[in-house]
Amino acid sequence: MSEAPLLEIEGLRASVAGKEILTGLSLTVRAGEVHAIMGPNGSGKSTLANTLMGNPRYAVTGGTARFRGEPLEGLAPDERARRGLFLAFQYPVAVPGVTVVNFLRQAVNAVRGEELPVREFRQNLFARMEQLRVDRDFARRYLNDGFSGGEKKRAEMLQLAMLQPRLAVLDETDSGLDIDALRTVADGVNALMNEEMGLLLITHYQRLLNYIRPRFVHVLMGGRIVRSGGPELAEELEASGYDAMEPAAPTA
Repeated sequence: MSEAPLLEIEGLRASVAGKEILTGLSLTVRAGEVHAIMGPNGSGKSTLANTLMGNPRYAVTGGTARFRGEPLEGLAPDERARRGLFLAFQYPVAVPGVTVVNFLRQAVNAVRGEELPVREFRQNLFARMEQLRVDRDFARRYLNDGFSGGEKKRAEMLQLAMLQPRLAVLDETDSGLDIDALRTVADGVNALMNEEMGLLLITHYQRLLNYIRPRFVHVLMGGRIVRSGGPELAEELEASGYDAMEPAAPTA
């Protein structure tokens, strides 16, 4: 019998401040798969990411979302993280006074549910920094305080490496990046991707997918997926735009 999908979403509906944004979204992600979610502004991309992580501002009003066979409904964000969900934000928040190394240690301990010995943590951290080609001085800086766009994304890649989630959701991680920073982030994602992890890339543009090749591309419009395909779908979008994508008829 094949292993259950990492993520199964069926007819998911979600609202923000009483306004329905997700209107019946369905999606399945299996281990080892890279899925790209593309769509125009206001289509529901970030709502999907926040709903999956349990942001209390986003109310699920219908449908189901299961992670590794278990319902996500009712689980707090920290519980979802402990089960193996990870979200990289579009706009990471600066935390003055908290160093990257201290933040990472607290995050790792919280996800593990136990204190990791300092020596083991530091060995793992330095190995991951070397893997991602991040200078060790980076760990002594305050988290995202005065960071460039590329440095903020690099910090999130380091979080991803240390937490080793089963499913990573990257919410417009290419937002505001120049081409060099984009390549750095893509190299980090590609280095960390493995057969046990699923990856959900949320993006406006095809350019990120030149460096992180998805197996599946989905077009999100009006709060639901209206088209799915392979990498060629992203190229079609680049050529013709979202206006050419006709939403499928709603299902009952």
